[in-house]
Amino acid sequence: MKGSLAYERLHANLQALNLGTVERGIDTALENGVRGERSLTDVLDELLHQEVTARQALSTETRVRLAGFPVRKTLDEFDFEFQPSVDPALIRELATMRFVHNAENVIMVGPAGVGKTHLAIALGMEAARSGFSVSFYSASRALGKLRQAADRGLLERTLRNLCRSRLLILDEIGYLPWDRQMAHLFFRIVENRYERASTIFTSNKAYSEWGEVLGDPVLAAAVLDRILHHSTTVNIRGESYRLRVRRKAGTPTPVVPMESKERSATRDAGPARRK
Repeated sequence: MKGSLAYERLHANLQALNLGTVERGIDTALENGVRGERSLTDVLDELLHQEVTARQALSTETRVRLAGFPVRKTLDEFDFEFQPSVDPALIRELATMRFVHNAENVIMVGPAGVGKTHLAIALGMEAARSGFSVSFYSASRALGKLRQAADRGLLERTLRNLCRSRLLILDEIGYLPWDRQMAHLFFRIVENRYERASTIFTSNKAYSEWGEVLGDPVLAAAVLDRILHHSTTVNIRGESYRLRVRRKAGTPTPVVPMESKERSATRDAGPARRK
């Protein structure tokens, strides 16, 4: 009778402590201990290791879900052979998350479809697994959110919330035009995170074209000065994955105007790395 009460109290206490993984494995562990197959220390070590592993997996899943990724991508899925301009060693170094620890930035530069967003999301997933909070936004969506907040008198609060994550990913800079207010809001984001937290930027525009994106060369210079001070540039020159898929499927490839081809061929995204 006394043993039965102790057994019931053991399960009740494990539930009260929210040790669900330990509770599910305790009966098997106790049976192994009774048979003398394992020491009590080994049993407790395995049970607690299982509990910690389960909690870490749950925490990672929560961080990934809260990040707001449009899709989930991994570095293992990236085809480095198809994009030889991407240095695998550099990406592996970024995956160590040293740049997040050091509040450095990463800028993915290249034409549409070459894998910039894939790499940005994959690094964001690695950051979540490493215990960092992550937020993903298209640049225009983030700036639109800030503009709406400014109209309601909530800009500072919304800016703090937007910049709270240890890693912020701003995707598709340069794909849509920005007016003067959006350009200044972008500067506020960059200024807020400068030397405090890491940001991954993706853009189809070379640094020399950011003056056009922001509509103000002086403001663009101030933005780039802060972004590039502690940064790594991943300059991707290659073919679009989507165009390759279209060709394999036998779908006609859209005609690209000659001017766009010339601009893409002569575009230079800047140095490979700047400190």
